[in-house]
Amino acid sequence: MPKKERKRLQVVISEEQDALLTKTAYELSSPERLISKSEVVRLAIEKIAKELGEGEELSEYRALLDADDLRDD
Repeated sequence: MPKKERKRLQVVISEEQDALLTKTAYELSSPERLISKSEVVRLAIEKIAKELGEGEELSEYRALLDADDLRDD
């Protein structure tokens, strides 16, 4: 069976965001399966898309994006 082709995305994140990714990956991991930071990002993308599809308020996400710690430089 051929390997699933994936697109690569590079983003710049702060040290605090990297620490959150590391902490989340650690918390989601179990002795049987280690979760990578990339898997956490993919999970977050799917969760946000699902919530938006279910009518989640855009204003909450826009407020988070407007926060200084998430803004692109």
